[in-house]
Amino acid sequence: MQTQNAIFDEIAKLMTEAAGAADGVRREAETVFRSRLQSLLADMDLVTREEFDAVKDMARLAREENEALKARLDALTAAMEKS
Repeated sequence: MQTQNAIFDEIAKLMTEAAGAADGVRREAETVFRSRLQSLLADMDLVTREEFDAVKDMARLAREENEALKARLDALTAAMEKS
């Protein structure tokens, strides 16, 4: 009976070691994947969210300024046509 317990203990020990090794392989694969993904994204020359938001705000302000200038030009044109 002691022999069977020793065998089961050895099997349990091997299974624990295998699970630990599998976890180590998983972590290593995640690290490699993240590194490759970061390299790929860096090569794509993408803009950051902050840069995108800054340009979006600049475009909004330019559009508002253009609308104001158009309204002013229309008013000046209308005034000149009345003269």
